[in-house]
Amino acid sequence: MPQPDTPSSSTARRPDTSFLHPRMRLPFVLLVTCFAAWGLAGNLTDPLVAVFGSVFSMSVFQSSLVQFAYYGAYFALALPAAWINSRLGYKGGVLIGLVLAAGGGLLFSPAADVMTYSMFLLALFTLAAGLSILETSANPYVMAMGPERTATRRLNFAQAFNPVGSNLGVLLAGVLILPHVNPASAEERAALSQSELETMRSAELTAVMGPYVGLAVLYLVIAASIALTKVPVGETRASGSPGGMSGSRFVRLLRNRRYSYGVVAQFFNVAAQTCIWTFTIHYVMENLGADETTAGRWLQASLLVFLVSRFVMVALMGRFDARRLMTLMCSLGVVLSLVTVTTGNLVGAVCLVLLSACISLLFPTIYGIALERVGEDTKYGAAGLVMAIVGGALVPLLHGWIVDVSSARLSFLVVTGCFLVIVGYGVYVLRDRRTETVDAGPAS
Repeated sequence: MPQPDTPSSSTARRPDTSFLHPRMRLPFVLLVTCFAAWGLAGNLTDPLVAVFGSVFSMSVFQSSLVQFAYYGAYFALALPAAWINSRLGYKGGVLIGLVLAAGGGLLFSPAADVMTYSMFLLALFTLAAGLSILETSANPYVMAMGPERTATRRLNFAQAFNPVGSNLGVLLAGVLILPHVNPASAEERAALSQSELETMRSAELTAVMGPYVGLAVLYLVIAASIALTKVPVGETRASGSPGGMSGSRFVRLLRNRRYSYGVVAQFFNVAAQTCIWTFTIHYVMENLGADETTAGRWLQASLLVFLVSRFVMVALMGRFDARRLMTLMCSLGVVLSLVTVTTGNLVGAVCLVLLSACISLLFPTIYGIALERVGEDTKYGAAGLVMAIVGGALVPLLHGWIVDVSSARLSFLVVTGCFLVIVGYGVYVLRDRRTETVDAGPAS
């Protein structure tokens, strides 16, 4: 005669759908502040392309080295970050990343004194290098803070605070940096005496320096708080030995199609995000006849849509399969981007803003899906997904070239192509019968 289930046996068969492991609430809250902090740095840096172009009277290509320094550091430091995580754990990686990023922020002070572009690029590279280590460590750290079944939703929740920082970064740039940039043209600057030019540059570069030094102080405060917070031993350790990126490890990751295709999808996700936010102003000015200030408000609206949608997607993931949501939102992205291309009017601009809702869940969702069951290769797998951020440096070059030779409207076909790639990944993981439902949603 079968025995009735005891509470312990029933619990043993019930999947753990809790959000966090016990005693992880404070470490999780502190880690969430990191997501907002690197979002703040990213969007605070975006205006520097135009700022340095004006201050140093440079071409667009020369001033665009700002973005290459930023994304290049992300690409270059991801694998070293994985090695740090394998040796010191995720917490060690987070602390090193925060301290290095703070060092980069503090370098803006001597850069403002020296007043050379190369010094600012060095400061920016150092800042982004720290953020690369921080992001490579923080994403899997968040996933490891609770049951695997809720890892994707947990990462989406933490990532939802990234656009909070992004919106704050745009605000700080608009208040603390841009108003202090002299509108003088390159010709007018060339007509100034050396002392007058240096006085003007000093005032402008001091305005650039201030927010970054403040950001450095914030990073150091967060680092100290995390360092003093105790984390339950063993709760956030990934499996596997602390080895380097060996040939066998690389081959395992490459042969894991769910992971390797995920890296490709992440590349095009970041590319789509960067293209949407970089060229929204161009689209609005070209098609609606708006000035830069008005077009900037459309960009701000896009970032706010992204922010709200992040939290909405976290809520939906409590009820629906993350893979299905990702595929659905990217399919919607294909439709909206095509409307943006074909209309070129107010409707197209609204669809362009709504694209931010479609990308809002992609980074953490692709990240979580790709790393499922990577096991002992998790740390280096996480590095590969962060290296995919280089898509934000490469694909926008193509997008910008199409703007130059054609129009801002047609250039958004690039974004359509990016969404199609991610739809393909979504279809692949939905048809992969070896996988179970991601997160705690209903069974597929």
